[in-house]
Amino acid sequence: MGYSVAVVGATGAVGKEMIKVLEQRNFPVDKIKLLASERSAGTKLKFRGEEITVEKLTPESLEGVEIALFSAGGDRSKQFAPEAVKRGAIVIDNSSAFRMDDDVPLVVPEVNPEDVKWHKGIIANPNCSTIQMVVALKPLYDLSRIKRIVVATYQAVSGAGAAAIEELKAQSEAVLKRENVPPPNKIPKQIAFNCVPQIDVFFDDGYTKEEHKMVNETKKIMHDPEIKVSATCVRVPVFIGHSEVVNLEFENPVSVEDAVKVLRTAPGVTVMDDFKNGIYPTPIDVAGKDDVLVGRIRKDDTIKNGLNLWIVGDNLRKGAALNAVQIAEVLIKENLI
Repeated sequence: MGYSVAVVGATGAVGKEMIKVLEQRNFPVDKIKLLASERSAGTKLKFRGEEITVEKLTPESLEGVEIALFSAGGDRSKQFAPEAVKRGAIVIDNSSAFRMDDDVPLVVPEVNPEDVKWHKGIIANPNCSTIQMVVALKPLYDLSRIKRIVVATYQAVSGAGAAAIEELKAQSEAVLKRENVPPPNKIPKQIAFNCVPQIDVFFDDGYTKEEHKMVNETKKIMHDPEIKVSATCVRVPVFIGHSEVVNLEFENPVSVEDAVKVLRTAPGVTVMDDFKNGIYPTPIDVAGKDDVLVGRIRKDDTIKNGLNLWIVGDNLRKGAALNAVQIAEVLIKENLI
């Protein structure tokens, strides 16, 4: 049995990855629709060896769709996701439009798959940096409740879309050729050979929207509104793969040995942690991989019950496309569609 699936925002970086993941995981697709803006309509993309013409996203284009994977930005999600639901589809939305709505589940299948059961037509895919962090933290949280998380991210430009990838390429080429560097567009400041401590807009408290996302989404996914989270999010000149330094404070002691042991058997996690032999993960190691990679696991002696981790994930894959498809797989497994 197959399903009628739509990929909304199919020509974007995440949309293209969604198509790839559906094919690679042999997702039970009976019919696929690729939808995008009027500007991208008519583009041809391949799925299972067949060229599919991208259609313009309209309410009518969502007729007959059972599973709609949205990655077209928050405004289009707000406009078209309810239209898809009205026509009988379950929407899995990659934007921030619905993540903090009380009646919308925010799901990472390795962490809170049971939350899909109370959806009302829309399920939210969390922020990419949040996803990879909670995949690694949930097995540790199960050892002992985590009281406090301090995280600094090093986020790839692909998190800002295909145009940001081109921006890094163009600026890097200009610097290397000693030409005038193109001005910033998708990234607030020059990203080539630079780090930019701003992702999304600033709020009045000095934190960015991306940092607030990590705080609020972590609490919701982990079902722990009391957990303390402090985030600093930085854009770095890397194409694919977000990295995170995560400092944890537990209620009870958690040894490095116990942390490594539980992470080695955790779903969606690969441990790369042998500093004596120079083994630890980097963004190059994770590009194209499903798992979140964890290394540099060590005790923090400056606080009681503290650990430090280094977490790396493919932001287009586990941070977006793969997580969305995995949510759809949970729906099928639980006979919810």
